[in-house]
Amino acid sequence: MKTIVKTEDAVENKEILLVVDVFSNEKDIGKEIVFQAVESALAAATTKLHPEQITARVTIDRATGGYETFRRWEVVEPNEEFPDGMEFPDGQILLDEAKKQNPEIEVGEFIEEPIESVGFGRIAAQTAKQVIIQKIREAEREKVVEAFQDRVGELIAGIVKRVEKGNVYLDLGGNIEAFVPREQMIPRESVRVGDRMRGYLKEVRSEQRGPQLFVSRTDPELLLALFRLEVPEVGEGLIEVLGAARDPGSRAKIAVKSNDPRLDPVGACVGMRGSRVQSVSNELAGERVDIILWNDNDAQYVINAMSPADVESIVVDEDKHSMDVGVSTESLSQAIGRGGQNVRLATELTGWELNVRDAAQAEQDSEEQADKIKQIFQEQLDVDEEIAGILAEVGFNTVEELAYVPVSEMLEIEGFDEELIEELKSRAKDTLLINAISTEEKIETAEPAKDLLEMEGMNKELAYEFASQGIVTMEDLAEQAVDDILGFTEMDEERAAVLILKAREPWFAEDNGA
Repeated sequence: MKTIVKTEDAVENKEILLVVDVFSNEKDIGKEIVFQAVESALAAATTKLHPEQITARVTIDRATGGYETFRRWEVVEPNEEFPDGMEFPDGQILLDEAKKQNPEIEVGEFIEEPIESVGFGRIAAQTAKQVIIQKIREAEREKVVEAFQDRVGELIAGIVKRVEKGNVYLDLGGNIEAFVPREQMIPRESVRVGDRMRGYLKEVRSEQRGPQLFVSRTDPELLLALFRLEVPEVGEGLIEVLGAARDPGSRAKIAVKSNDPRLDPVGACVGMRGSRVQSVSNELAGERVDIILWNDNDAQYVINAMSPADVESIVVDEDKHSMDVGVSTESLSQAIGRGGQNVRLATELTGWELNVRDAAQAEQDSEEQADKIKQIFQEQLDVDEEIAGILAEVGFNTVEELAYVPVSEMLEIEGFDEELIEELKSRAKDTLLINAISTEEKIETAEPAKDLLEMEGMNKELAYEFASQGIVTMEDLAEQAVDDILGFTEMDEERAAVLILKAREPWFAEDNGA
């Protein structure tokens, strides 16, 4: 039998409706959420009145404020671990018993029975207040997540609310708070409560406690967002910002490209008398920003990225995805930058591994390398200095390259006809065959060195197997990787690693001695 709220409780019912209205209006929270909070508070108060551990449910009439209370039992299967088949007898009922009341009931559902409702005015005030506030906070946090979930990647601004151990909390207004972790703050940046600060919204998390909006002051994307704000042409798409690299608080580089041939992208980003770039720099604690002209030619892009240093020569290694950048002796320190800053930012911006060298020394090394290559061609192909020089000049570095390059490509070399090319390729292949036979003979007759034979963990059979692969000494073994060893032996990965580490022990001993 249901418990009916008496007429004299009408005052309490109106009080419930009043509480719902007040909380809903003050906190800008839906009335349904506040009703649910009050129901939870009434249910909590009901359970406290009963000595046994009951489960209660309260339902409030949204129109009148009248409410009813029910005691609940969860339907469970018998459990052999507990004497009466239930873990919580006060709040559970066995399926067989439940089916006597409702034949269609299933495990996990509830049997309910009306019980006396507690008066709203007699609820422990603290319990009601805590439950209601908790529900409202949860609702507020959900609203924050919903409001900012689609704004990840945007620039946001707020007032510094407090600073704790280097972590900064920003007040975004509307009782919304953002968190800037210490590691995402610009090093040595002076921050005081009340300062206005901008940041890049990196992440939004839906959590019960702690910060939800995570902001960065060091992310390169913040730099891009600031230029979009300060330079209208970027915001309109006339200029693209295609990359950024930062040493936060010290120096940064951005790459820009114009989609309008009449527009100078670097000048537009710098602004009149440097006003635009200076505004960005001021926002980032004085971080100096180099604006680089993007180029679809990788070598030219790197030359631009090395600004303000002037590049005199550049050598591209496609296989290693690296470039040797030659600069004058006077510009060497500028090209590298303090602590390697300039070349490091240029590397990060372009995606190429950059090696800065003295141009004069690089040219000398290049000439010496070319001389070595010419000498190899003269000796191994039996050609004169002129032909060897032409081969080196057009980019051939080894006899193997010459042996397998298509004839059609070599016909593009001035002065080379098909007969000469076929003769050069034939000589190159003969040289490779002779070298291969010679190498194989050396390997077959190779004997392991004494240090390899006597090394701990080594046996004679394995040492000779290593020697047949060109691994003759402990030093040879130390230079191997585990995968190299597993490629020709049947040993397991663990033993291969142990042997290599044993062979490397002399290296560590030398380091410690130094």
